[in-house]
Amino acid sequence: MKSYILKGMLLLAVLLSAQLTWAQSDTPPEGGPMPDDPTAVPIDGGASLLLAAGVGLGVRQLRRKRLK
Repeated sequence: MKSYILKGMLLLAVLLSAQLTWAQSDTPPEGGPMPDDPTAVPIDGGASLLLAAGVGLGVRQLRRKRLK
């Protein structure tokens, strides 16, 4: 059981560190749309929802496995 917790914490640390490095960038990457461009679509909201759904599904499966 402890290995699941350790792996989960490691995965969370990797995901958060990647998010922090992108958040510190002031300028968009080369070739990307400018922030004032009307076609610039933020994907952060959708990615956050997918991540939350994945975590919820994983917790649900772990609880079901533990009850059996």
